[in-house]
Amino acid sequence: MSLGDYDEAEHERREKKTSEVDADFDAERPEYSGSLTYDSGDSTEALLDKFQELQGE
Repeated sequence: MSLGDYDEAEHERREKKTSEVDADFDAERPEYSGSLTYDSGDSTEALLDKFQELQGE
């Protein structure tokens, strides 16, 4: 068999593998409680200037 030949057994093995569903995990999502903060940092103009500087390199 040369590279690229159709292998029906391999096709069936892969089809079976991809059709199986693994449900052995905890499907319940953890509940998040807390806060989220972020620092926007520089102004839009400063960020665009930095971007232009990086593009020039």
